[in-house]
Amino acid sequence: MSDVHVHLFTDGACSGNPGPGGWAYILRHLRTGKEKRATGALAETTNNQMELMAVIEGLKALQRRCRVMLFTDSQYVGKGITEWMPNWKSNNWSRRSGNKREPIKNLELWQSLDKLLEKHTVEFSWVAGHSGHEENEQCDSMAVAAYQRFRS
Repeated sequence: MSDVHVHLFTDGACSGNPGPGGWAYILRHLRTGKEKRATGALAETTNNQMELMAVIEGLKALQRRCRVMLFTDSQYVGKGITEWMPNWKSNNWSRRSGNKREPIKNLELWQSLDKLLEKHTVEFSWVAGHSGHEENEQCDSMAVAAYQRFRS
């Protein structure tokens, strides 16, 4: 495994759920301190989709295998990676709904994230949103700014 260690800070934001939404990440190389920042937006999306997109786009930006510490305020993303995804995969990407199974929500995004997680060693750290965590606050501001162009 690579000895390249990075921190990935992510956030997603949505005005309405669904509604216009944005995602943002800050990727920091620990040895050099270099950072990469990016944002994106969709006119009609959900908050969970934007949270996932932030992580996916951040991991896609890595040019080689890395050890990644992921910082996110999304329990959906964190629990999805650490708890739910193994069960979803063993059940053909489905979840129990009453007495039957149904496909998970945001399936394509989870499958994209799964492929990226195979390339990197990713640890997850939850941060409370809007609690003064510097990079989380920056990502939140960037994500909101990204979707503002869709607001009339």
